[in-house]
Amino acid sequence: MNTLVVPLDTKVLAFGDSLTFGYGVSRDKSYPSVLANLLHTEVINEGISGEMSEQGLLRLPAVLEKYKPNILVLCHGANDILRKRDLVKMKENLSKMITMAQEKGIYVLLVGVPTNELLTFSVPSLYYDVAQSHGIEIEDKALSEILGNDTLKSDQVHPNEQGYRMMALNIAQLLSDNYHPSAKTF
Repeated sequence: MNTLVVPLDTKVLAFGDSLTFGYGVSRDKSYPSVLANLLHTEVINEGISGEMSEQGLLRLPAVLEKYKPNILVLCHGANDILRKRDLVKMKENLSKMITMAQEKGIYVLLVGVPTNELLTFSVPSLYYDVAQSHGIEIEDKALSEILGNDTLKSDQVHPNEQGYRMMALNIAQLLSDNYHPSAKTF
């Protein structure tokens, strides 16, 4: 793994549901807390357990205005998937959240939330479609691996301390490799 580096004054907003909140572990073991330690920068945890993508879309404008982040790590859709909601609508909600951030010049990293398909966990194509249409990176490995490995989970759908650390490491690596504050983000 390369050295994990982003400029020290970078403000990262981790936005999402219980996977961002850190359900199942203490707050200092959530992936945003671990990410802050790995990158040596501010990472704001704006995860709300149980939140649907539609609720996230409504909440995001005020959160972006309050924190004015340089980077948005968007991990949303798990509850839409679990509750078997309309995935086309979820895709639209994710797309609108990304557009909202990009219009403010914020670099966006999308975290793909996998579904359970024939005993394996894979990220639905809608995440790749959204990432491609917005020209952004997607972290699509950590959650698939975590959910497929009982030693990395605190329950059926949430990582444990080691799982959240894996998420943070993968996200940190992608941000280190791809975030360049002087580069155009969209």
